[in-house]
Amino acid sequence: METSGMKLYQSAEMLSWVGNFAERMNVSPEKIKMLNICGKKKNVLPTIETHKRVMIFADESQPDLFYELWEGGYGDYDMWLGVGTSKEDEVKTRKVKDYMDRKITEPTVIFIINENTREASRYGIRNEFFSKGSVNYVGHEIRAIIMNLISCDVGDTVCIVSGESIAIEAAIEANEGTVIAVEPDKRDMQSLQDNVSKFGVHNIEIIPTINEETMANLPAPRLAFIVASKRIEEEIAALLQKNPKMHFVVYTLELDMVVRVKNIFEKYNIEDTGVLQVAISKSDKHSVMVAQPSPWMISGEAR
Repeated sequence: METSGMKLYQSAEMLSWVGNFAERMNVSPEKIKMLNICGKKKNVLPTIETHKRVMIFADESQPDLFYELWEGGYGDYDMWLGVGTSKEDEVKTRKVKDYMDRKITEPTVIFIINENTREASRYGIRNEFFSKGSVNYVGHEIRAIIMNLISCDVGDTVCIVSGESIAIEAAIEANEGTVIAVEPDKRDMQSLQDNVSKFGVHNIEIIPTINEETMANLPAPRLAFIVASKRIEEEIAALLQKNPKMHFVVYTLELDMVVRVKNIFEKYNIEDTGVLQVAISKSDKHSVMVAQPSPWMISGEAR
């Protein structure tokens, strides 16, 4: 499936479509974000959210894309459609909501303008945008610090253990990579699945635990972010089996756990250990400063 997009749209054809729409919109081609999702798992909604002009090359492997766009809040957006691989094919203008029930059954080029967006990385999505499920989300200011600390590359493979909102933000940042989200709690797993649908991220693999069986067909992560629990040592040991040079960031609110994690790091030759505590206070409606929970982050890299 990974090669179907290249068979449908060769580089010359894709560039021709870009030139076609650049002329139609009177805009320079480099201001158009190209996204080929033919036979591939790509994050369409986050791409539209962070780019003003997006050209999507799609096929029957993404039959419900119009519905996903409508459900993602883009129903009133104008889109331009070209059906076929040649720029000479007819181009139609429609509202996304007009096509919400239409299936994609053939090669289709979709051009969407989102002029009101800011083309920038966005760390720290506010908690009200996440699904209201069983998860007690970390404050968005602290999440922004965590995202800066783990620093995902666009093609990274990252393992997130019991960090549902972190998994979503990591999937948006590592949009060409894979996020392995580990969630042992069934209710929290449902909340995570709801957020995957809500944010339109397709590069998340959800598993209930870390072991040889669940990780067998998944790529080896470069980095792991773990919300510490009583399972912390077995999780670290299992991840080191997958990648002996794993980089770890462990989150905890317990001082005793900081000491335990440092001892585990020493046991497994995880070096360059650093400990960061984050303290944030916010004013309430009476302008009184209220301290938020102050977590520790313990980082280290296996040698």
